[in-house]
Amino acid sequence: MDAFDFSPLFRSTIGFDRLARLLDSATRVDQQALSYPPYNIEKTGDDSYRLTMAVAGFSRDELDLTQHENSLIVTGRAKKEEDEERYLHRGIARRAFERRFSLADHIKVVGASLENGMLHVELVREVPEALKPRSIPIGVEPRREPKVIEGKAA
Repeated sequence: MDAFDFSPLFRSTIGFDRLARLLDSATRVDQQALSYPPYNIEKTGDDSYRLTMAVAGFSRDELDLTQHENSLIVTGRAKKEEDEERYLHRGIARRAFERRFSLADHIKVVGASLENGMLHVELVREVPEALKPRSIPIGVEPRREPKVIEGKAA
């Protein structure tokens, strides 16, 4: 069995179609596409993360990071070198790539750096104040006396 059938999920839920699409796309992953470039995802705090990609041979101007809605897209396009024929063997891969990462709600990219062939992308979860849980105090409501209108209680 290669694929899961998510149609029962669509019939009984509302608003979870993005989650079902993510699950569906995760089951149809091309394993060869996942191998280049290698990467790590680490949790650096309660609401902070770091994505580290091995991009040996790429310079800053050959890499592009784009955050669009709930996706982070990392693209690398190596420029052609004029002295290409001087290489007898080229084992450091500089092939073009595009890697997409699905981000949870309220995850934002706050910075990126390139050092020693490693691209570090810093991410943080910033939940808006209106969406954070808030405590509601329970008070004592004063006792209300019934209003009297023309001799009748309201």
